[in-house]
Amino acid sequence: MKTLLYTLFIFSNISICAQPLIIISTPKAYKISIKQNPQNELVNIKKLIPTILLDLKYATPSNFTKQQLYKNATTTYLRKDAAIALQAIQAKLQTLGYGLKIFDAYRPYAATVLMWNLVKNEDYVANPKNGSGHNKGTSIDLTLVNNSTGEELNMGTAFDNFTDSAWHKFTPQLPITIQKNRATLLTVMEKHGFKKLESEWWHYSWVSTQKYDVLDLGFGQLRKLVK
Repeated sequence: MKTLLYTLFIFSNISICAQPLIIISTPKAYKISIKQNPQNELVNIKKLIPTILLDLKYATPSNFTKQQLYKNATTTYLRKDAAIALQAIQAKLQTLGYGLKIFDAYRPYAATVLMWNLVKNEDYVANPKNGSGHNKGTSIDLTLVNNSTGEELNMGTAFDNFTDSAWHKFTPQLPITIQKNRATLLTVMEKHGFKKLESEWWHYSWVSTQKYDVLDLGFGQLRKLVK
């Protein structure tokens, strides 16, 4: 039986018990979920795709919160089908002279709660009452790099830029080079089964994200669980 965490939300001083949010927060519950469905398995992205670059912003204070939101992150993770799709994306990009750099993929539920307490805007931060694709291991924040030098391509804004210029609809107003860079990332991600988030050029989610449960496992735990 999965470990269930029933989250109680308080609105206007009235306690409302919403639809139970299933959160897998123990190694035992995670192993059970994999036995029930092997597609629930998380994959070590750096091990699967050694050429991919990592710059895990929330594992350091170098992010918009100025806080380290999770510890012990030396790699990151996605569910199996999303990870395999990302592997194909990296291979395709390398034929074009590009590669991927990941800013964030799997994110423990506890980190999402911390972020929501700072930015209560669902255009940019997932509401913890629903969990997020990052908590499910199906969303990813990333950019393009030059495959030879590792230098990031110009996307018009930095990661976690909460302005209109980060929106996809703003792209036509940007210089042609930046438009092409964003279009390259968008095209290859969507072709391989990811969907864009309108307000963030760097954020994509696996198409079947709804079927997965939220996870609240630390990176230290995952290092032992995911081989």
